[in-house]
Amino acid sequence: MKEMESVRARLQKEFVRQFGDAKGVRFFFSPSRINIIGEHIDYNGGAVFPCALTIGTYALARPNDRGILRLYSMNLDNRQDIAYPLPAYDPAHDWGNYAAGVYLALQQGGLSTAGLDCVVYGNIPNGAGLSSSASVELLFGVIARAFWGEKDKPTTLELVEAGVWCENEYFGLHTGIMDQYVIGFGKAGCAMVLDTAHKCHKQVPLAMDEQGAIFMVLNTKHRRELKDSKYNERREECEKALEQLNTLLAEQGEKPKEHLCDFDLTDLPLLDALDSGTLRRRVRHVITENARVKETVAALQEGRLDEVGRLLKEGHASMRDDYEASGPHLDAIVDAAIAAPGCYGARMTGAGFGGCAIALVKKDTIESFSKTVEKAYYEKTGLHPELIVSSAGDGAGEIEML
Repeated sequence: MKEMESVRARLQKEFVRQFGDAKGVRFFFSPSRINIIGEHIDYNGGAVFPCALTIGTYALARPNDRGILRLYSMNLDNRQDIAYPLPAYDPAHDWGNYAAGVYLALQQGGLSTAGLDCVVYGNIPNGAGLSSSASVELLFGVIARAFWGEKDKPTTLELVEAGVWCENEYFGLHTGIMDQYVIGFGKAGCAMVLDTAHKCHKQVPLAMDEQGAIFMVLNTKHRRELKDSKYNERREECEKALEQLNTLLAEQGEKPKEHLCDFDLTDLPLLDALDSGTLRRRVRHVITENARVKETVAALQEGRLDEVGRLLKEGHASMRDDYEASGPHLDAIVDAAIAAPGCYGARMTGAGFGGCAIALVKKDTIESFSKTVEKAYYEKTGLHPELIVSSAGDGAGEIEML
């Protein structure tokens, strides 16, 4: 609570500097996320296993009658003033595009938004792949719901979909629903099994404390930029593979599949029909990763942490070799973690191409684990990693200060 009070005080001081006073402000928070396992299958109709974190993005905000989004980022020391009617994506508006994109999506859904004064601060490592963009999108979503949603108040799912629209249509990045969904629906102490095809989820308590274990976030400090990555290319490869597999099913007199994750391990022999080794590798990852999600959830609930660790390592190998979405920095930090004392297993998390990994670690070895990983990673890359201990937290919303 003291940290929360400190953040609010810093936001309020900056709010007064930017906008003259802080009358009528309200306090909001939107978390970041990790994905324990289930990578690059949210846009393939699979099940994923993410959780929200207790690090994220904070804001003080209030409506204004100026017809302008007046936005200030403390992290970037950057002010964006965006006038209504809200424009199309404009690189000159930098991070302010997240607010404009989400508000445009909500307007299309029937919500009447208006001017806003807002100061934002986040403690998510920049470019780390912990979904800072989705955190900001849901932050502006819950702000809009708080100020303009008394009539026909948007549901959390509608806020999630507004964030996805912002990414897909406003920014042109063809991401899936996972990041916005877990940030919207996160629950403290839990991860969730998210069925991305049907947009529904089940909360799963993370009861590792009883066994003295914790997930740690391993930031490579190698910045990830999805727009500069091969993310969209991977999605296009999956769509092409699905088309070819459905052609094969039609020739066999069978019904087509809606998603790649509708195929399972028994269908792996069908991959021989794909026209390239690249597509075969991509689909093999999708099918096996979808299976690993189910196995990991079961092992975690049953306390079989050695099995969880094995599945994490298998998942990383699949992302590295079959999906080719890892990289030298992620591989180096995962290898360092696996070799360190007290580690059950580790893997890259998120879209890849830089960013973060996670490791399942015995709590009583955190200090020795951290020193070993830091030393080995620096020797391999010349970079000092950031190792983060953060528990599973609640989803985006307003913070009521006592």
